[in-house]
Amino acid sequence: MTQQYCNISRIQNASWAFATRRVSRDAAKVILPAEGVPHPGDLVLATVTFLGQHPVLQLPSGRGKQLFPGDEIVVAYGNRYASNQFEAEVPETLGPCHLVAGGGIASRAVSWHVNMRKGPTQITPIGLLGDANKRRINLRDFALSPVKEIDTTLPTAIAVVGTGMDSGKTQTCAYLVRGLNAAGLRAGYAKITGTGAGGDTWLLTDAGAFPVLDFTDAGMATTYMASIDELELLLMTLMAHIAREGVDAMVLEIADGVFQQETSALLRSPVLASLVAGIVMASQDSMGASAGVHWLKKYAEPPVLALSGIISAAPLQV
Repeated sequence: MTQQYCNISRIQNASWAFATRRVSRDAAKVILPAEGVPHPGDLVLATVTFLGQHPVLQLPSGRGKQLFPGDEIVVAYGNRYASNQFEAEVPETLGPCHLVAGGGIASRAVSWHVNMRKGPTQITPIGLLGDANKRRINLRDFALSPVKEIDTTLPTAIAVVGTGMDSGKTQTCAYLVRGLNAAGLRAGYAKITGTGAGGDTWLLTDAGAFPVLDFTDAGMATTYMASIDELELLLMTLMAHIAREGVDAMVLEIADGVFQQETSALLRSPVLASLVAGIVMASQDSMGASAGVHWLKKYAEPPVLALSGIISAAPLQV
C-alpha cells in the first residue's frame, strides 16, 4: 500500500466539518508536513486530544458528530470573536491548538467567558491538506465567484444587527423570512459576518429562506480580523449571488454587537448604506435597545425600522 494511498484513505475517512462543506474531498490528495505558518481558511487534518467545551462537530449534513479522543477531523483555521464563548487567533505554528467552534474552526484560544468551564477542546494537527500539486487547500479555492461591483438593481435588503451575541438576531431573521413568505414574497438570507457554524443557516433554511448563504460560501472560515475592504467585497458577493436567484427581498444578518470591530466598521460603510434599505435592531433589554438605536442613528445611514430580539419576550422591557 503506497503512502499516497494511505494519505488519501486517511483524508477520506476523517470527519469533515461544516465549515469545509464547499470543498471537494476529491481535491485533497496529500497531507502536507506539519510545518510552516497556517493561514485563515487553510484546511487541516487534526486529531482530537481532549474534549472541552465543544464535544460535538457539526457535519455538512447537519448532523452533530460526538467526538472522542483519537478522532481525526478536517477543519479550517480561523480567528474567532465570541463574547459569550471564545476569543481565538490563528496560531503561528502547526503545533497543538484548539477547536473553538462546533462548525470546525481550528485556532488558539486566548480568552473565554467564565461559563466556558471546560475550556476549549484540544486538537493536534497532523498536517495541512494539499492538492495534486502539493499546494495548500484553502476555503477560498472553492468559494463563490467574487462580485466587486453591483451594477444592477437589487431587491429590498433588510439588515439585522444586535446589541451583542445571543441577543436574538437569528430568530429575528427567521421570523422576518416567515413574514415575507406569508406576504407572498420570496426571501433569501445571508449571514455576512461571524464564525463558521451550521445552526443559523439550517434555521433559516427551515424558515423558508432560499437561497441561504454565509461568509463560508465566500471562502472565509470566520470574519474576525477581516479588513473593511474584505467585508465590503463579502457583502456585495453574497447579495449579488442571492439576487441572481430572483428573490423579492433579502434578509442579512450581521453578527455580534454594534460595538464589535467588524460589525461597527461594516455598519459605517458607505457600501452597506448604498445596498441596505433598513435595519432591525435585536437587543436583550430596553437599555441596550435605546443605546443601540442611538448608535445606529449616529453612525449608520440606513434607517432603524424596528426593534426585536430577546427584549420582545418581556412586556415590561418593551
